[in-house]
Amino acid sequence: MMDKILTLLDGSAYSESVCHYTAWIARKLNADVEAMHVLGRSEGAVTGDLSGALKLGARTALLEELSSLDAQRAKLAQAKGHAILEDAKAILEKDGILNVNLRLRKGDLLEAVRDLVDDTRAITIGKRGEGADFATGHLGSNLERIVRSSKVPVFVASREFRPVTKVLVAYDGSASSKVAIERMSTSPVFIDLDVSVLCIAQDSAQAQSIANDAVEKLTAANIAATSRTATGDPEDALNKLVCGEGFDLLVMGAYGHSRIRRLIIGSTTTAMIQSVKIPVLLYR
Repeated sequence: MMDKILTLLDGSAYSESVCHYTAWIARKLNADVEAMHVLGRSEGAVTGDLSGALKLGARTALLEELSSLDAQRAKLAQAKGHAILEDAKAILEKDGILNVNLRLRKGDLLEAVRDLVDDTRAITIGKRGEGADFATGHLGSNLERIVRSSKVPVFVASREFRPVTKVLVAYDGSASSKVAIERMSTSPVFIDLDVSVLCIAQDSAQAQSIANDAVEKLTAANIAATSRTATGDPEDALNKLVCGEGFDLLVMGAYGHSRIRRLIIGSTTTAMIQSVKIPVLLYR
């Protein structure tokens, strides 16, 4: 039985919000939390040969000094990782999560995640990484890698936490959006939330029919859901609703309808994660 939430933390401006949202999900699911920080293989190391064409004695001395610096940087990176995890544990415990397991790993993030994913119910991660303040128009590279490879839902936290009461589901009848509805209908997370299912299509009658199918499945699972339709550009329509009607969470399939299936996140999904100020829950 999958009974833990895996939260990926990097110490960025998003980390505190990630912890609060993780605690909210874990309370709903009565799940434990696995908090992980992964040190890159080269983290703390000096890259490249800086010794150049120095004479033998000077070259040897410099190499020894560089080796010492590598060791110091590695220790600092490890200490930073422990601090990030201890801070996360304090936030999670304050939010009522008593079973928090901390993991500091070194190596590739995806490999570390794969080692733990078998009994994981969901993954939580920040929208952007440590360079969040300098790359506001880009998603974190680790986020895209996680979404592409994950077999479980990925909750992408916004920078600021706020309680979730209103949920907007972007539904187009694609395979991943059907998975989203199926998983929602069996999840305690959505039982007491106000859910709107939005289908965007140029044919209003078709859109209504598609949205109604999803609403019926959710209603049968005792989730309060209503259908919505819109026309025009999906990104614009979603943004207008999210900004104008106070939704707290956007749920999407990671891949929508597409003529060409590629190993990238669906274009509308990518655009919405970048532009909305609320968290996005992605299903595959």
